[in-house]
Amino acid sequence: MNNNFFSNRQFQQILKVKEKYNFIKNFISIETLSGFILFAVTVFAVIIANSSYSDFYFEILKSPISISFAENSFSMSTLHWINDVLMAIFFLVVGLEIKRDMLIGELSSVRKASFPIIAAIGGMIIPAVIYLALNKEHPTGFGVPMATDIAFALGILLLLGNRVSMSLKLFLVTLAVVDDLGAIVVVAIFYTSEINYLFFIHAIVIYTLLLALNYFNVQKLLPYLVLGVFLWIFVHKIGIHSTIAGVLLAFTIPLKQKKVIKIESDNYKAPLVKLEHALHNFSAFVIMPLFALANAGVIIDFSSVIEHKQIVLGVALGLVLGKPIGIFLFTYLANYLGIATKPANVTWSEILAVGFLGGIGFTMSIFISHLAFMDESIVSAVKIGIFASSISAAIIGVTLLLLNKKRA
Repeated sequence: MNNNFFSNRQFQQILKVKEKYNFIKNFISIETLSGFILFAVTVFAVIIANSSYSDFYFEILKSPISISFAENSFSMSTLHWINDVLMAIFFLVVGLEIKRDMLIGELSSVRKASFPIIAAIGGMIIPAVIYLALNKEHPTGFGVPMATDIAFALGILLLLGNRVSMSLKLFLVTLAVVDDLGAIVVVAIFYTSEINYLFFIHAIVIYTLLLALNYFNVQKLLPYLVLGVFLWIFVHKIGIHSTIAGVLLAFTIPLKQKKVIKIESDNYKAPLVKLEHALHNFSAFVIMPLFALANAGVIIDFSSVIEHKQIVLGVALGLVLGKPIGIFLFTYLANYLGIATKPANVTWSEILAVGFLGGIGFTMSIFISHLAFMDESIVSAVKIGIFASSISAAIIGVTLLLLNKKRA
């Protein structure tokens, strides 16, 4: 064989590496821009909630929106349409990213995945332990400080430009993917109301059909999406938070192709890749800003913070201290014991800095706070705590990265 030419297998491997690099690069740029938009929308929501338009703002969120078909009708408030329906699409995208990463990405091998997985586990366990130690009477809020907002965190890293290596960005992305998976498990297990077993059976039947489509490697997306709608309805009726339907659907979308890989043409992309590319921008630039607009608008009332100071303190300390301590401690011990190996071009001070950036909860923490607490005054107080602690964590993380770069 002429050495000037690649074999077909080598060529396909090069295309896969190229696609993976382009995906990571595009993912980071989309998430960082989304982070800036989220920040602007969050500030706007807080301003309008504390302005003369406050009543109008909250009235819109409470207003019902109904959909009717045949003799059936379905009605929810604007806020619930955003939190239950649009966020199900957001979690569908998250699920697609997780599945892709587990099959062909940074989570596809034990060697590559062990370090960020251990980091994510530490970053979830320690914040939860800190919260529970301070709030034995309100344990349901333990999931709030466990979450990381990847869009904001990556937005911060982008602001630092070349001061931050691609390896560190990749570590944060992988950590956040595992963190999202952990949040999904927590929501599914701990934030579920009384289960309606009749609809549970319906959901199992629908999911069995979805698994059958995956088993036979059906490439058309329409059957998956139609069944996905019914899965959402039944999951909603079960009592499990309906966003879980998005993740369950994602895990059934095939990543295998029937045709030869040809990255330049959409016709040759796997169904998972097609759907992920189709929804990613919509999720980043429509769903998440709408979620922030609807949920970040909190009336700044420090009397509620004082009234629920123990809960707020648990959330704040979980984010500002629990995240960096958990991420750093777990990875350091794993590296010391030989369980996982720290990337050679990432320093321990950078790991600690990323740990603080992991304490930027914002949208994910706000989402879980609505599931964890029924009392609106507690939710409002917790949101203020999330804002304050996320900003503090961001400032500390950036400062550490700048000091590390200065010493280098």
